[in-house]
Amino acid sequence: MDYIIIVAGGQGLRMGLPMPKQFALVAGRPVLMHTIARFHEADPSLGIIVVLPSDQHDYWTALCREHDFGIEHVVVDGGETRFHSSLNGLNAIPADADGVVGIHDGVRPFVTVEVIRRCYDEARRVGAVIPVVPVVDTLRLADADGNSHNVDRSSFRAVQTPQVFNIALLRKAFMQPWRPEFTDDASVVESIGVKVEMVEGNRENIKLTTPLDMLVAEQLAISDN
Repeated sequence: MDYIIIVAGGQGLRMGLPMPKQFALVAGRPVLMHTIARFHEADPSLGIIVVLPSDQHDYWTALCREHDFGIEHVVVDGGETRFHSSLNGLNAIPADADGVVGIHDGVRPFVTVEVIRRCYDEARRVGAVIPVVPVVDTLRLADADGNSHNVDRSSFRAVQTPQVFNIALLRKAFMQPWRPEFTDDASVVESIGVKVEMVEGNRENIKLTTPLDMLVAEQLAISDN
């Protein structure tokens, strides 16, 4: 059996919202519900694990009742860092599971079904996969002295989620203690000497972080329907 761990620990501070951003409404429904539904659409057999801060569980349960949201999922507590939240989700997977598991940002509701399936299919083959898109902006590298210079953007990729891994491999990687350089789940896996393959992501798979992102999200939700 394969799994998806959806990590949703944001507070919505940069958006100026009165609620955590994963609960903000897009097209009349909380962002997190859109995200869960997209993975269920891609593979209804996925085991869905949602990682939320413990003080948000009751509110999420109430939202599910209010919106008649019935997609089956398990909710576990978030941790001190993204690393610890991912680990808590991983620990919710049965010890004898032998498939692959994705880890996805709860506030990326517009990943496509095609990208999800591409990541899972490739992870079954190679063990560790991330979706990426080309960088379109001009990039400059700045040093500590305030000097900067252009860099070749063709050598860079913007990393998205879901990042998908063989479950046994991911368990091995997360046996080590947290380190500051663990900026995403792929960096944890790479630290044990495993190559992480890249597959094509989708440009709409943005992480909702700012008020502008929410405006874009409303338009993307319209085009999805």
